[in-house]
Amino acid sequence: MEDYIEPLKLIFKALSFSAEKHKNQRRKGINGAPYISHPIEVCNILISCNVSDLNTLIAAILHDTIEDTDTTPEEIRNLFGEDILELVEEVTDDKSLPKQVRKKLQIEMGGKKSKWAKQIKITDKICNVTDIMNSPPEGWDVHRKIEYFDWAEKVFNELKGSNGCLEKLFQERLNEARKKYIEGG
Repeated sequence: MEDYIEPLKLIFKALSFSAEKHKNQRRKGINGAPYISHPIEVCNILISCNVSDLNTLIAAILHDTIEDTDTTPEEIRNLFGEDILELVEEVTDDKSLPKQVRKKLQIEMGGKKSKWAKQIKITDKICNVTDIMNSPPEGWDVHRKIEYFDWAEKVFNELKGSNGCLEKLFQERLNEARKKYIEGG
């Protein structure tokens, strides 16, 4: 009966770590949501689409820590192990590269990612499309939003084949976002 305690401990350890690392960050949307809401939502969507792999769920919670905070790979390795570090690194953009290069690499490298990394990336895109649709960053005009949706779809097209539920949800959110901004619906 208590076989669920250890996984829960690891999930809450990851939540606490991610919350601490992102504590002074807000999402870019006009509502300025606390950043931690993003990795929590990514994990929640993964679970709702029957992703139960513990390493995937923990990596989803940690997926932006190396990219967007002062977190080092060594911290992730020491606290969560090599397998989780490898998965976090697999979904982390290299911020030393120019933004356009990073965006291009997400498309080019999408098909080469592991099944678990693909699931995290698709879910990250689901959340980002939803956020841009409902609470876009200040100053983003319709053209910029549509440009993001088009790019996200290109990334998504390279990630297909890892989870039908996530793929369906991405398409639904993308269609809803496009309808809102292209058709004025």
